[in-house]
Amino acid sequence: MDNIRNFCIIAHIDHGKSTLADRFIQTFKMVSDRDFRDQLLDDMDIERERGITIKSQTICLPYKARDGKEYILNLVDTPGHVDFSYEVSRALASCEGALLLIDAAQGVEAQTLANLYLAMETDLVIIPVINKIDLPAADPEAVAQQVEEDLGLEPEKIRLCSAKTGKGVEEILEAVVNLLPPPKGDPQKPLEAIIFDARYDAFRGTIISTRIFQGTVKPGDIIRFMSNNAVHKVEEVGLFRLTRQPQKMLRAGQVGYIIAGVKNVAETRNGDTITHKDNPCAKPLPGFKEVKPVVFSSIYPISTDDYEDLAVALEKLKLNDASLTFQKDSSNALGFGFRCGFLGLLHLEVVQERLEREFDISLIMTVPTVLYHFFLQDNTKLEIDNPAYFPDPSKIARTEEPYIKAVIIFPERYMGPVMNLCMDRRGINNHYHYPAPGRIEFNCEMPLAEVIYDFYDKLKSLTQGYGSFDYELGDYRDSDLVKLDILVNGERVDALSQLVHRSKARERAIHSCERLKEEIPRHMFKIAIQGAIGSTIVARTNISAMRKDVTAKCYGGDITRKRKLLEKQKAGKKRMKTVGNVDIPQQAFLAVLKSEPG
Repeated sequence: MDNIRNFCIIAHIDHGKSTLADRFIQTFKMVSDRDFRDQLLDDMDIERERGITIKSQTICLPYKARDGKEYILNLVDTPGHVDFSYEVSRALASCEGALLLIDAAQGVEAQTLANLYLAMETDLVIIPVINKIDLPAADPEAVAQQVEEDLGLEPEKIRLCSAKTGKGVEEILEAVVNLLPPPKGDPQKPLEAIIFDARYDAFRGTIISTRIFQGTVKPGDIIRFMSNNAVHKVEEVGLFRLTRQPQKMLRAGQVGYIIAGVKNVAETRNGDTITHKDNPCAKPLPGFKEVKPVVFSSIYPISTDDYEDLAVALEKLKLNDASLTFQKDSSNALGFGFRCGFLGLLHLEVVQERLEREFDISLIMTVPTVLYHFFLQDNTKLEIDNPAYFPDPSKIARTEEPYIKAVIIFPERYMGPVMNLCMDRRGINNHYHYPAPGRIEFNCEMPLAEVIYDFYDKLKSLTQGYGSFDYELGDYRDSDLVKLDILVNGERVDALSQLVHRSKARERAIHSCERLKEEIPRHMFKIAIQGAIGSTIVARTNISAMRKDVTAKCYGGDITRKRKLLEKQKAGKKRMKTVGNVDIPQQAFLAVLKSEPG
């Protein structure tokens, strides 16, 4: 056990986690140059294209140190985005140490701080690594000063490297061996293991990524998941190399996989404890919690014939993504679809892209919403995420919406625009300090609903890409929520209804009306597009009618003749409006749902 080191790489998005993992794999010659490709541990096309890690990955690296000893290094590559912070926390719980990767050009960012605090809560030994020292804009000395002053880490532990060129990688490996402690544990004690990830294999069922803290597990053992008391028989255990490598057993201190014929990933919950059925451990490992969706949206196929395909596609996605939830939903305008719950906006985008790309289904998604609390006059409490279930306003006593604690780090020259953006999004309790000369750490509390639309994109635009954003969920607070309906030709379009704060209702309504006016083609009669709260119209725009020039054949003559023809046309248009239907094209839904007010 003294020769095992379990460690993970944590960093802000795009600071080089996957690239450093690639260099480790190449250093150990685990893959030939011909078979090598960038982001080797990332399986999905979306991960490679966007340069992000969505699913936690693990690999076991055999390393011969400079002192001649042979070590087993278990590397866990974690996701970087705030949506997946619980997965990161469970990966950290399975390690003894962490490499904190910081970009030499960008310095400490919001997610760097968030992940550092997670690692400190888990009592990990942290080795700061300043990456990308080969960049022309790199300033390792200034970043090292930030690490010492802002993060409070020891400067002698800092290692410099360029994950792209491979410079400094050997020194990082030596630091892992010399600075990180070996795992503790007793193979003779009852089995105690944590699940930190799971993926579905069509032939073998669920493959559970696990860290063994106490005891041993081998094929033939009967194991139990402590959160749901599910019992399974172990078929195979092993280590993660580039392919799965079966072993006779996994012992305390090791990181590996268990295959036990689990048919559904949802049974293997992140952070759950595995123990033996007949000889269980005394209590589960701390830190486990049920992952709850935060953002909700309805998904509809553009073609109604694709409904069955969409149902099958969601079931298949659910096999590999236990945090995705969905249930059947229907809309008068869009037909049958599914109401889905996501961990955040990136998770929503990833699911949408995978459905369109892997299953070739064209989709429409409704406006993302969060879970609101409604307290009625008779003291009942409703949890509502769908505008269709908005209760009668006369029965509502009060409403609550979720708030977040946001941390934004950016160069001080952008202070004014960033503060205005936060105030515009109903930010409160603003305060800031200077972690390093020229950089500001800005803290504020905001409603989650104001962040899930396009806050991150706006922040990146205002700060020219230098701003970084991280948040953690806070509590529920009183709010003044209303249901905003969009009426086209007097008819409510249920798919465009939104739950919004009263102060934002008119702004949202004007935006939706303007977007619909651009997308809905002109008809033979005038069309009114309105935004309404209950029976009160708060915004309106008109699409003028296409009309034939009925006076073209009148050469001169009395004006009353022309007026008579125009009046006759007007009466015809009025009659047409009462019986005519307005066709709303699919692009109109997408235009309203995807872009938000400027």
